[in-house]
Parts: sequence; structure tokens; C-alpha cells
Amino acid sequence: MGVLVTGGAGFIGSNLVDALLDRAEEVIVLDDLSTGNGANLGPAVGRGATLVEGDIRDGERLRALVERTRPQVIYHLAAQIDVRRSVADPRFDIDVNTGGTIELLEAARATGTRRFVFASTGGAIYGEGEGRQLPLAESAECMPGAPYGQSKLAAEGYVGLYERLYRMATVALRLGNVYGPRQDPLGEAGVAAIFAGALLDGRMPTVYGDGLQTRDYVYVGDVVDAFLAAGSSTAGGAFNVGTGIETNVLDLGTMIAAAAGLAFEPRHAPGRLGEVQRVAIDPSRAAEALGWRPQVDLAEGVERTVEWTRARQRDPRS
Repeated sequence: MGVLVTGGAGFIGSNLVDALLDRAEEVIVLDDLSTGNGANLGPAVGRGATLVEGDIRDGERLRALVERTRPQVIYHLAAQIDVRRSVADPRFDIDVNTGGTIELLEAARATGTRRFVFASTGGAIYGEGEGRQLPLAESAECMPGAPYGQSKLAAEGYVGLYERLYRMATVALRLGNVYGPRQDPLGEAGVAAIFAGALLDGRMPTVYGDGLQTRDYVYVGDVVDAFLAAGSSTAGGAFNVGTGIETNVLDLGTMIAAAAGLAFEPRHAPGRLGEVQRVAIDPSRAAEALGWRPQVDLAEGVERTVEWTRARQRDPRS
């Protein structure tokens, strides 16, 4: 069965591509390589995956690709994910995250794609969790605090609309703070990769704000399993993909430093506009409807992340 993975050269996408190949799927990857890394797909291409360089906003080219390859499942991970950039340039953010999703939905509708799986966001879409009952369920009010979360919420609306209007089988996965191997410590990536990269490189990590802000950290391998479960299911709507556990930034940094055998002595900088203080998301619905539960706890995931980062610094080709 052919599948299309947009954003498949990225951190989560490339891990998903590998898992799909392990299932003997025929995999086509669409990525503009603006933030994705073609090197992430080197082994996958060697195993038969096809990389097509392109922009999800290019509707004509997108429709031609989907018409030619006719994937049965589309995993849509391509996105603008930098909260700071979304604040600075909200029009670009919505063009990519909402407009690009609409273009892909149109292509999928025209060719009769069986399943459309959309990568949404858990933290940014719900907004500030301070003063609310955590972890947040899918029924919680969505109150994005930055254009990034708002653009993902708008895209989710179109994903649901196409299911109601055209009877497309769609699903949205609201991801927690994903971390693990292949996350770029020099990009707009999550704090786990940034801390691990800085510490192992002998640099002092930066903590924005007081460091007591919490996130729901979920390991990339578990997230890949959630995508596979969603692609095989007929369940619709939105599903949280997280652990339901809050961990603050200072505690995370201490864990990463301990795994690296180093001390965590960060420097502090002012907090950043659009970022929430507390969040955790409840994965109960995914457990019930998709049979998905996180398997890797934070301590084990941090160990794996530090090990991968150390190997990558020794040999960037690894």
C-alpha cells in the first residue's frame, strides 16, 4: 500500500518513514527541505523510499503528485513549527499550516485517498494550562496563545470539515512536546535536543523565563506508533498524543545533564512571547479508540536522546 508523508525529512517524519518501510510500505516523501534534513532520509531512500522536493502550498504540483502516486494514506507532518516565527510573521504561518493543509486535502479528495492523518499540536492549541485542570482532554477549550497554535487549530477545522463534507476518513493527532533522536539541536527544535546538544558541546544552555514552565514530553518512537495506529484506524476527530505528565524545564535539564555525566548550570534569559507556562495533555481517548499508549518514560527517552546526540557529534553522518 502506497503512503505519502509530507515533512518526511524532518525529525518526526523521518522516523515515521523508517517505521513505514519496516512494514514494507511503498513510501513517497514530500519535503521542501527548508527545515527538514535530507540526510535523515539517506537510509530510507536506500531502502526504496522516494523523496520529492516540493512545497505543500504549491497546489498544482501537489495535485499532480497525489494523482500520479495515488497514496492510500497521507500522513501530513509538513508545517511551520517555530512559535517565534509565527508571532513575527503570522501570515506565513497560516499560509503554510492552514493553506498548505487545504491544498493537500483537496488533492486527497480528488484522488480518493483512503485515510488522511494530520499532525496537530497539543500544547500550543490548548493554550495556557495555568489555572486549568491538567492534563487537558480533547474536550478542553482551545485557546491558542500564538499564531502557530491558531493556524493548527484552523487546519484541524478544515480536516474535520472535509470528513463531514466529503466523507473523507480523517484524524488529527495533537502532539505533546516531542523529543528524541534526529531532533536538530541547532534548529527551532524542542528544548531536549537543544539542552543535550549544548551540554555535550561544552556550552552553557539557556533557560528562558524561570525554568518552571512545564511541558508534556513524549518520545518520538511513541509518537510514530501513534501515527501508525491512526493510519490503520477508522476513528475520527482529534486525539491527544502525550503522557499526561508535567515536567518543568529545570528538571528536564537536570535529567539530561545527569545522563550525560555533566552538571546543569544554565544561564537565564527573559521569557518568550507566545509560550505557555504550564501544559499537559490527557492521552486516554487515544488509548480507548486507537489502542495507543506511550511506552517510553522520560528517563529512558532522555538516555536514548543523549546517546544519539553524543554519537551524532562524533560522526555527523550517524
